[in-house]
Amino acid sequence: MRAGIVFVAAFAALASSSHSATAEARDLDDLDGGIEAAPDSESVETRGKYILYASGCITCHTARGEEGVALAGGRALETEFGVFRSPNITPDFETGIGGWSLDEFTRALREGIAPDGSPYYPAFPYTSYAGMRDEDVADLFAYLQALEPVERAVPPHELGFPYNIRMSLWPWRWLYFDADGFVPHREDEESIARGAYLVNAMGHCGECHTPRNWLGALQREHHLAGNPDGPEDRTVPNITPHHADGIGDWSRGDLVFFLQTGFFPDGDVAGGGMGAVIRDNTSKLTEADRDAMVDYLRAIDPLEDQ
Repeated sequence: MRAGIVFVAAFAALASSSHSATAEARDLDDLDGGIEAAPDSESVETRGKYILYASGCITCHTARGEEGVALAGGRALETEFGVFRSPNITPDFETGIGGWSLDEFTRALREGIAPDGSPYYPAFPYTSYAGMRDEDVADLFAYLQALEPVERAVPPHELGFPYNIRMSLWPWRWLYFDADGFVPHREDEESIARGAYLVNAMGHCGECHTPRNWLGALQREHHLAGNPDGPEDRTVPNITPHHADGIGDWSRGDLVFFLQTGFFPDGDVAGGGMGAVIRDNTSKLTEADRDAMVDYLRAIDPLEDQ
């Protein structure tokens, strides 16, 4: 069971991809005809594309290299427990989600349960997506179903015993899965409430920026305080407003500009996992949504690195 648990952070941050943003953007435009992405559009597909960006789906569900097709799956993560591969989420009936209903999609996204009733490994961050709203899930599903189907059969995970036994995931779910999602902050201000939703549910930032216990469950009391044992053996930084360990010395403008461009206040540029998060997620958001994320991050309690 430990293999699947440990992957919650690892697979959620497959954003350490090396293929170019240009290639990904071209592939996605090929699949959807280059439609715009906007949160308040009258078009459900346009709203759904925005949810796709806000939820960070592209990088994890696109294979590395020139042969990768956006959202057709096949991204591999090699670990000491074996190899995990992301699924095809285009609407191909044989190899993707073309035969799924909205109810099946919703259950998979928010509960981590496949249409056949089996549990997904928490490499798929359903523990965060559990907090997504019905209308956003429906819009995302509508967008994905409107894409051009891509027939691509993704090889199964290659896991050693006992990690290949999915039944072992049920006890972990009983211990750690909250079907209501995680709501760590008051929602008395509209911008902070929107930012909390973007950071914690759709953006699932805590999957990487929060430390974990020995069973791989998030230590909620240290939410966003950094993870010394992050994905791909990297230390993931504290993003609470702690002045010594976190982002407390960053100005509001610094944070907004970072989420848009990836530039640190000292002029350095984010790479690896965070670089891809900015490329495929935060840079695609509206200015108002980036502002809301910053408002939320600056409003939470400052915590020291754990």
